[in-house]
Amino acid sequence: MSIEIRPLVAEEMLQIGALGAYVFGGAHGDDADNDMARLHRPEWTLCAVDDGKLVSSFIDLPFTMRANGRAMPMCGVTVVGTLPEYRRQGLVRRIHTQALENLREAERPVAGLWASQAAIYQRYGYAPTTALRRYAVDSVDIAFHDDDFGSQRVARVDAETGAAAARALYIEFVKDRSLYLHRSKALWLQNVLNEKQAGKPLHIALSYDAAGEASGYIVYSLHDEQRDHPTRNQELRVRDFVWLDPDAYRSLWRFIASHDLVGRVLWERAPLDDPAPMLFREPRLLQAQDREGEWLRLVDARRALAGRGYDAEGRISIELASDAMTPWNDGAFELSAAPDGASTRDQSSGDLRTTARALALLFAGRESATRLRASGLLEADDATVAKADRLFATRHAPHCPDHY
Repeated sequence: MSIEIRPLVAEEMLQIGALGAYVFGGAHGDDADNDMARLHRPEWTLCAVDDGKLVSSFIDLPFTMRANGRAMPMCGVTVVGTLPEYRRQGLVRRIHTQALENLREAERPVAGLWASQAAIYQRYGYAPTTALRRYAVDSVDIAFHDDDFGSQRVARVDAETGAAAARALYIEFVKDRSLYLHRSKALWLQNVLNEKQAGKPLHIALSYDAAGEASGYIVYSLHDEQRDHPTRNQELRVRDFVWLDPDAYRSLWRFIASHDLVGRVLWERAPLDDPAPMLFREPRLLQAQDREGEWLRLVDARRALAGRGYDAEGRISIELASDAMTPWNDGAFELSAAPDGASTRDQSSGDLRTTARALALLFAGRESATRLRASGLLEADDATVAKADRLFATRHAPHCPDHY
């Protein structure tokens, strides 16, 4: 029997857990496999099946993300893996090509993932559109250059109160940002409120403004594992940090610094435009390190650009190089953008010439047209580049703190 590319049926879902555990070296067994089957639906899968045996997997998580202040449907690609005896046969490419066509038909214009290997997904047109900034700072080194530690009251609250407040604050925080996900209950439980994953009890602290309204929060855990510190052996691990104004941000750092037995504060998912390096008296002591985050793929470039938010008004013509996996993206179109909406229409040629991969960087706000041209990834004259820089500027650096 030839290998089929198709969604799984309910009776086959336990195989997803077994394949994922083998490919990624994770847990395997009845409980782990049942968890995988419970978290995902058969209709989200597109897999290679050889005579009833799952040999290559792909799961599409139906997400909504922010696109410079606008909501946009996206595909969260996960559990992409192939058994070693079936590799080098083009199965992942066949699956991915079919998945991209399905997404286009479903009018879901972007796909994102966390890349196990960059080389694989760059071949498929993905670009590294976000980064994760890691801080590891001693609590005694939390000090701001202007000595302003904020004026808001910060208090720990019970789990129910804290979770409800955090959800509301997160929605407000991300509304004008880019690439943050609309968090479902499952995402909150998986990435923020998962005590099993944290390994310790989780705490939620809220910052309250002068009117008594919550204006920021941190979710964190405390660990007595900082063995290399002679007097303060605790580590405070920040799982989520949200602020609606600078005073809340400063006040939450003051609260973190008040943990006198903490020898290290670890925050591994700060955004690239996080204010700490500009505020700290000695920013080197943050020990900031950046590493790649979410990768993005424009499934339908025209629809993606038309659905994105813009803070400037103008028109620009874009011509995309041939792309075998998404041939419908090929050719030229004009983008007409304004703060109240955008649209596209096909045309014969474009003033800005690039690839769908490079356009994903511009779409996300990760790179400017100026930098893309300097890197040889975009061709345009000075006036067109200046126009693209203005149109595609985002209010905040793109960021996705949620792994999936």
